[in-house]
Amino acid sequence: MAIREGSIGELAVGDGKSQDFIRDIVSADLASGRRETVVTRFPPEPNGYLHIGHAKSICLNFGIAEEFGGHCNLRYDDTNPTKEDQEYIDAIERDVRWLGFDWGAHLYHASDYFERLYEWAEYLIRAGKAYVDDQTQEEMRLTRGTLTEAGVESPYRGRSLEENLDLFRRMRAGEFPNGARVLRAKIDMASGNINLRDPVLYRILHAEHPRTGRKWSIYPSYDFAHGQSDSIEGVTHSICTLEFEDHRPLYDWLLDSLPVPSRPHQYEFARLNLTYTVLSKRVLTELVRGGHVRGWDDPRMPTLAGLRRRGVPPAAIRDFVKRIGVAKANSVVDMAMLEFSIREHLNKTAQRRMAVLRPLKVVIENYPEGSGEEVEAINHPENPAAGSRMVRFGRELFIEREDFLENPPKKFFRLAPGREVRLRYAYFITCREVIKNAAGEVIELRCTYDPATRGGNAPDGRKVQATLHWVSAADARPAEVRVYNPLFARPEPDAANFAADLNPDSLEVIADARVEPALASLESGQAVQFERQGYFCSDADSTAERLVFNRTVGLRDSWAKVAAGGR
Repeated sequence: MAIREGSIGELAVGDGKSQDFIRDIVSADLASGRRETVVTRFPPEPNGYLHIGHAKSICLNFGIAEEFGGHCNLRYDDTNPTKEDQEYIDAIERDVRWLGFDWGAHLYHASDYFERLYEWAEYLIRAGKAYVDDQTQEEMRLTRGTLTEAGVESPYRGRSLEENLDLFRRMRAGEFPNGARVLRAKIDMASGNINLRDPVLYRILHAEHPRTGRKWSIYPSYDFAHGQSDSIEGVTHSICTLEFEDHRPLYDWLLDSLPVPSRPHQYEFARLNLTYTVLSKRVLTELVRGGHVRGWDDPRMPTLAGLRRRGVPPAAIRDFVKRIGVAKANSVVDMAMLEFSIREHLNKTAQRRMAVLRPLKVVIENYPEGSGEEVEAINHPENPAAGSRMVRFGRELFIEREDFLENPPKKFFRLAPGREVRLRYAYFITCREVIKNAAGEVIELRCTYDPATRGGNAPDGRKVQATLHWVSAADARPAEVRVYNPLFARPEPDAANFAADLNPDSLEVIADARVEPALASLESGQAVQFERQGYFCSDADSTAERLVFNRTVGLRDSWAKVAAGGR
């Protein structure tokens, strides 16, 4: 059962040096002399893109190796050639490096060990610990038993060693069709752990492998390749997510049954689960193939590619992983915790710019026609070293449409008829007239300004209750702004019926925003804060003619209020 965790008030626990039960085990192993060095591994399958859940494993495995002076292997579990693709391999390596980690010379593939694994399979046959089974997949499923009932032994379990070796070698030679036979471990069909009920070690699969071509007609199961690959590479601490805990007895049985060169040990930790998110690779693949998103790097996706395109800094992901910690019990982490880490990082690093998402024209009637000036704008209020920039000011401006109300309620302090407000870095202005179209919609405001308030302060000491951002109509650049909300409408979406829980408002495209000219030179992926709006980055679709920005995260968690029915 998953535990719900994560409130903003708890976030301080991430401060200081990371420590958890895995690191305690590693420390104890080194202190006692059980281990002289630390070697971990990150073993992705190259059949999809990495997601935020993988980031937890990457940070843990690479982080522990670095902290204890060891190294972490990047090993591809390429045991299923029908689902593997070079695109995924390239994406995995790009994402691991983007997160800030490097495997150096320690890049491996399970396929590097196919010959050795095959030899060990024959070793098990000769030791009477493996046999070739002719049952179909359905027959094996029906005879496997349940959690309360023992399984039924295969009628082929008693085959002689000679017959098993002959059949297994013919399987390798490609004599039999897919599914005709498998190699199974001979352990205990009455075991309380179903994973020990004669698990499949090899299956026939006539498919071209990205690295070995057509050399092999049989491929090892993950369980058979996993521990032995760890041993070959000298892995000391094989760190897996909790669903592999029941597989550890098989991991140990295989290592104990084979003449392996080293003896790794498997440890399990709770995988990451996030609200409003599904991390099932099957679901993520269906989201892409079904056209529910624009690709693996769609900024609504929890993939590292999607988060990167959304403008999430890798340092924020590392901080988030550190804050949530490493535990043994499954839990669901509130998305607000990830967003907190993102805001914390971007607040310190992102320079400020002005952008008007839903423009409303303002004409300053007492400002000289044909004139203009530059006002100084601060790039980062908490970092003087970031300096300042000059922003053009003139007679015609754009402000946010939501910053004006013709008939404002009591607590609305922004612009209204007869009311004075401050334009950031510029002047005080007062609304004098409201211009509407034939439909009665406000299309323009006629205002006046006080020349004595340049810089945003009045010499007579009078105060205003609101400061608005703005852009100059004469030189503001048009832009498309993509505002992202959670992909799923419910905090805990149903993976079995994910389409029913998709959020119809997960993407809002604002086609006619206006931004200050300095944003035209923003590099793809570079983050800025649109003042009073949130954090944004330039998208890969952006061109010199058409700027495109993605919202990384708002200045505060507004979605929770929207989801609850308020705005």
